[in-house]
Amino acid sequence: MALSRLLARPLLASYFLANGVQDLKDAPARAKEVAPVAEAVGPVIENATPDSVHVPQDPTTWVRVSGALQLLAGAALATGKAPRLSAAVLGASLLPSTAAHHRFWEASSPEDRKAQLVHFAKNVSLAGGLLIASLDTAGKPGIAWRASHAAHDARREAALLGTKVKARVH
Repeated sequence: MALSRLLARPLLASYFLANGVQDLKDAPARAKEVAPVAEAVGPVIENATPDSVHVPQDPTTWVRVSGALQLLAGAALATGKAPRLSAAVLGASLLPSTAAHHRFWEASSPEDRKAQLVHFAKNVSLAGGLLIASLDTAGKPGIAWRASHAAHDARREAALLGTKVKARVH
């Protein structure tokens, strides 16, 4: 593994590990911040899932689920276990979290607006890093490249086989 990946993944994951711990530790307090987003998103998710799937509506539960998800995916990213998947999961969890915690457009004072805007921009930057990490194949070909080359190789092999069969028939 490249030294840059060995260092970058744990550095990127550190925010999510710390934030996951805080979400679990301070879930009731943080639930007050996320309540407007949880109340808006919860019913949408419930309507999009099968009736057999229970979707929590309680903001405290959402904060705890988010914290646990950030801890698990953050640990996976930090240790290099399924780094692309864990980066994608963290990126997906960052979107509602940012909308819930850093609504700078609703800030009442200029100081609060500025602080929330800084945190919002930080999360946007983290999302960019996670996007790069989720697409990083570590120098190996991605699935799309392998699939297109496998199809090309199969066509070439079929053509060669067809040529051999024609040669034997004649």
